[in-house]
Amino acid sequence: MNYWLMKSEPDTFSIADLQRVKVEPWSGVRSTFARFHMRKMEVGDLALFYHSSVIPPGAVGVAKIVRTKVVDQTQFDPNSPYYDPKATLEKPIWDCVDVEYVSTFPHQVTLERMRADPDLAEMPVLRIGRLSVQPCAEHEYLRVVELGQSPPPPPAPKVKKPAAKKKPVVKKKPVAKKKATKK
Repeated sequence: MNYWLMKSEPDTFSIADLQRVKVEPWSGVRSTFARFHMRKMEVGDLALFYHSSVIPPGAVGVAKIVRTKVVDQTQFDPNSPYYDPKATLEKPIWDCVDVEYVSTFPHQVTLERMRADPDLAEMPVLRIGRLSVQPCAEHEYLRVVELGQSPPPPPAPKVKKPAAKKKPVVKKKPVAKKKATKK
């Protein structure tokens, strides 16, 4: 079994949308690197569902790959933002996978929380931030799932720097001018 992280903008397609529809093609991916990763997926692989382009971004649940080598139909639709005029039904360029809803985490695992966890230091999402489909190691996947079950630690209190003490202003007495004497 392989493990993945798949990003989606929640205003386009969220974990709640996947929960509602149950199974959905992961269409609209137009990165050859992401396509390469989707082509390596196998039925039964698990993926962290990651909300991107939001504040804060992070992993929000789990999806399962239930079908591979699916032709991405959005490439043929001239009204789609994912339309590719070079693609034909006989020679499609873009493919995808079907994903099935598995679960939603009780607590989002934010990118900041991932960065703070030493067990996730090598996770690709921390190094290759913009790639929408990327692999993750089994221990990274399991750690993110574990973090999603518990609330994040409270933020560290901000330490206020003590106000700089003002140096007392010492007023110098004006020096009296000496009168010039005539000789």
